[in-house]
Amino acid sequence: MNKTGTQTIETTRLILRRFKIEDAEDMYENWASDPEVTRFLTWPAHSDVEITKKILTDWVSRYEDGGYFNWAMELKENGAVIGNISVVKLNEDTEAADMGYCMSRAYWGRGLMPEALKAVMDYLFDEVGLNRIAACHDVNNPKSGRVMDKAGMKQEGILRVAGKNNQGICDEVWHSMIRSDR
Repeated sequence: MNKTGTQTIETTRLILRRFKIEDAEDMYENWASDPEVTRFLTWPAHSDVEITKKILTDWVSRYEDGGYFNWAMELKENGAVIGNISVVKLNEDTEAADMGYCMSRAYWGRGLMPEALKAVMDYLFDEVGLNRIAACHDVNNPKSGRVMDKAGMKQEGILRVAGKNNQGICDEVWHSMIRSDR
């Protein structure tokens, strides 16, 4: 496994890059303060931009660690930061990563998240050398599963009452791609 860390990735419509403290307003306004965006996530909507700034300060401090992968999703057309995608769990022994992502509701349904997820998976397979990339969603949030499907992941199964999010304890639907699936 190559500890390349969060490097800039460009897609057709997005620049995936490291967060900066200056992204706090966009992050807060576009998704972190929206209870509908955070409905199925493990963290609550931010009540003020100071919380967002504290989180970004922590994230930015981690970028020197080559095993930290967390991208801001910047929309090319207007430069707005509209979401994030990250490795939420890295297992170096098995060369595997679990992914997480969220994005501004204003941009849902445009194919941007599958575009970002596919690009990040390509980077993690090709540059980092991972063998497996997985993600899960609450069984009551099938749209997140469609993102995974569109990015090329395959559904593996449902783990009953295995997760907890802002809705409570939930069944998790797991999807993955392994290097040989490509």
